Amino acid sequence: MVDQEKTNPRRIEVEYGVAPPPRFLMGLVIGGALLLVILSAAGVLAFRSGGGLTSFIVPLAGLVGLLFVGSLAGSVIFRKSLPRGCVVWVIAGWALLAVAGSIGGLLIYRNALAPGQRETAKFYLPFLVNFDPPPEPSDLRLPTPVPSTGGPSALDLLNTPVGGETEETTEPTVEPTTTMTISTATSTTQPTATVLDSTLPPAPTQAAIVPTVPPETISNPVPSRPESARLYSFRHVKQTWNNCGPANITMALSYYGWQDGQETAAAYLKPDAEDKNVNPGEMVAFVNENTGVRAITRIGGDLDLLRDLLANDFPVIIETGYLYEGSDWLGHYQTVVGYDDLGQVFYLYDSYLGAGANGEGILESYAELDANWQAFNRTFIVIYRQEDEPRVAAILGERADPTRAAEIALQVAQEEARENPQNPFAWFNMGTAYTRLGRYNEAATAYDQARRVDTLPWRMLWYQFGPYEAYFNIGRYDDVLALANSNLNNGGEYVEETHYWQGRALAALGQNREAAAAFRLALSHNPSFAAAQDALDELNV
Repeated sequence: MVDQEKTNPRRIEVEYGVAPPPRFLMGLVIGGALLLVILSAAGVLAFRSGGGLTSFIVPLAGLVGLLFVGSLAGSVIFRKSLPRGCVVWVIAGWALLAVAGSIGGLLIYRNALAPGQRETAKFYLPFLVNFDPPPEPSDLRLPTPVPSTGGPSALDLLNTPVGGETEETTEPTVEPTTTMTISTATSTTQPTATVLDSTLPPAPTQAAIVPTVPPETISNPVPSRPESARLYSFRHVKQTWNNCGPANITMALSYYGWQDGQETAAAYLKPDAEDKNVNPGEMVAFVNENTGVRAITRIGGDLDLLRDLLANDFPVIIETGYLYEGSDWLGHYQTVVGYDDLGQVFYLYDSYLGAGANGEGILESYAELDANWQAFNRTFIVIYRQEDEPRVAAILGERADPTRAAEIALQVAQEEARENPQNPFAWFNMGTAYTRLGRYNEAATAYDQARRVDTLPWRMLWYQFGPYEAYFNIGRYDDVLALANSNLNNGGEYVEETHYWQGRALAALGQNREAAAAFRLALSHNPSFAAAQDALDELNV
């Protein structure tokens, strides 16, 4: 007969200390702990390699929940073979772990996560908004320029002819324009094409090409514009953090059957997820190098041009300044998908606000769109098929030539500055147009006036870098550094161009080691930034 007293768990506990837990429960705890360690290690590796927070936060939360439920259920099911009060100890242990984990998680959230990762965490846990770190001290405005002498006055710019000779610089910052031949199916000759002109620093890869086609060579002239037009077959893309550029280029490409998500464009356009800006030249280069269609970008568009492009079935992306509810001014891309002259409205696909009722597009009046568009010198990107290149050139007209597009933008900015001399965007656009034309003294005067007449949005140099180029080319290195430092103190530390221009100014002042460090920071945010790599190689530090 078996001695019941010797096999009683209570007797074993008395003689040997603590009754052993069931093997199933032990295996569950040990296996779960190992999985937790492996998943945590994978999470650390994902962070170090630039992976997103969502790559492990969901499975980690699931595993923790499974361990909690499993341990609690096991302690209840096997309570007769476990030490007395085990259920209470399990609950107390998890409570203590929850408190410690919450404190540690909040410390990591406030001090270790990048802004984009905090936004992802708040998506899953909205209450975390109450634990956002306080904003770092900053001036939240662009510095006022020091009065300079020797250049043209602001009044002179209002009356200066648009045409003019390009200034010579001892250290040119713009690569010379080259020519090449593009074959078109509807041309009787092979037209000369001009490489897209873009504000420095240049895009990491070759920019867009658009032919300058004489009107007589176009076999299909632009038809008259109807009162309304609407493009369909777009797939709306809701942007992820800091991703309006990749999201909008993905939406525009979907019109031509592009199936990839915004992640494909983002991997090319912004290796650092925290990058605040993707410039139009980079977006154009992505399209031309990675898809079966073409893209070009210009400044100096207008509402007639937008409607002509839409009426001819060409989707257009515009770069605008927006003031969302509860937010400061931001630069933003939008995809224009239609217009209606009767209602005086455009239809927009917005990666942040949505696609409107029934996917028809968000309505925005002609006047409101133009006012928002002005902040970016009415920059636009057109997506088209290769065989439609002559037709695009015909619609662009004079704007097919990037120099002429800059002159048109300059003329409009002059008119707007004369109408309202206190409009900082008009003066800023004059500076950008003069910079595109290589007229740096005039550009610097226009930028100075933009910074004096009214407060420009403090994020302005997250997106537009003309002031750096203009001041640099006339030797105003202190102004370059002042703007760069202001940007670095206001979130621009994630914008590679900020570090690039800081490095250029430091190198010009003979501070080569500091310049090299700035160029390396630029490359850490975007390893494909060829201008920064070239500048670093030239220093040989």
